[in-house]
Amino acid sequence: MTPRRIGIAAVLAAIVTTVCIVAGKSCRTEAPEPVEGVNGWITNALSDTSDLAGLDRKVRTYMQEWQLKGLSLSIMRGDSLLYAKGYGWADEEAQEKMEPYHLLRIASISKLITATGIMVLQDRGVISLRDTVFGPSGILTQYNGVIRDRNYYKITVEDLLRHKAGFTVRGGDPMFSTRTIMRVNHLDTPPDNEQLAKIVLARRLSYVPGTSQAYSNFGYVLLSQVIEKVSGQSYEDFIQENVLRPAGCMDFHIAGNYLSDRREREVHYYVPVNEPPVPEFNCSADSVVRCYGGNNITALSGAGAWMASAPEVSRFVAAIDGKGVIGDVISSSAVDEMVEYFDKETYSLGWNDTEPSSGWMRSGTFSGTSALVKYYPDGECWVLITNTSTWKGPGLSRYTAGLFRSLRESYSDKLPARNLFEKQ
Repeated sequence: MTPRRIGIAAVLAAIVTTVCIVAGKSCRTEAPEPVEGVNGWITNALSDTSDLAGLDRKVRTYMQEWQLKGLSLSIMRGDSLLYAKGYGWADEEAQEKMEPYHLLRIASISKLITATGIMVLQDRGVISLRDTVFGPSGILTQYNGVIRDRNYYKITVEDLLRHKAGFTVRGGDPMFSTRTIMRVNHLDTPPDNEQLAKIVLARRLSYVPGTSQAYSNFGYVLLSQVIEKVSGQSYEDFIQENVLRPAGCMDFHIAGNYLSDRREREVHYYVPVNEPPVPEFNCSADSVVRCYGGNNITALSGAGAWMASAPEVSRFVAAIDGKGVIGDVISSSAVDEMVEYFDKETYSLGWNDTEPSSGWMRSGTFSGTSALVKYYPDGECWVLITNTSTWKGPGLSRYTAGLFRSLRESYSDKLPARNLFEKQ
């Protein structure tokens, strides 16, 4: 039977009221107001199927092993969303169960979004990956006055995308060293990203651009500024208007730093059990839970500040995969450039790795979240995002990839033939 297309509000009204048991009493939790796009109407009720009960058990076992409060999983094949489900708690204290529409910080998956923004500008002919970023003919000329190491003039846009610009974290990652930077530079408040760039760019580079590589969050913050300079818009506005909305993604947002910044439908974040409080990033005298004030997440910008739901992350990937089922937001040549594979020592554009036999991978981790996107050669894409960090830190992604392998072997052929991107 062909699914009927009805309004989002009608879908919500029919299927998304859930019943929970709290302290022995039954309480009814109404679904949030619907929103345009993928989020807001895909619910666990649409994703439940008895054929996948074993998948559910394995996911819940994985959560228990790593003490995860909650996670969101989506599975896409051929640009059709086949499965989307939340597990555990979006907010344990409020007894709010995780649903596919919940928003979670996606950490460094944000870099894939930023790289796509750069490719949009290249498709329009207003930027080239070979353009220099600094120097008299560079893009960010506002920093030339603080630069003393002329190797900066060799940095290209592509060097920033591939983590080959000459930055390292030997003295600490500047995006996670706000307290130290404030003390050393006698600042009363955290530097904004322009102030931070002036501080970092006054230092010498660790290697000649293009000759080596070292993962750099700061490099992607600079790419965010490149987007602003070339487009004449704020980074967030440009990405929303030219990347996300054209991709059909309507519920991506830049994340806040504190619990008080929590948006509607955003989860509560958790750190490992017994992790002690840490000093607040702004050099106040306060101690905070690391995921709420331990770092300046908003300042990560295009390096790690976005939040989204797992289904909308899948939708975004569908818009940059070159398959043509969902209209891509970049040209086929740009897709090819982003996923071109050289060797294990070379980062792809935005992606961590695009080795042809194993597929494309993008991970993201910081306090309170771990996220993984795995796009397989057969066109199947798995996305998992947690609202809990673990003692493994970025290493958890390796175990999540192992979970994906196990689940694909047992359940890939049992996934329902449908497309949850279309309103049922």
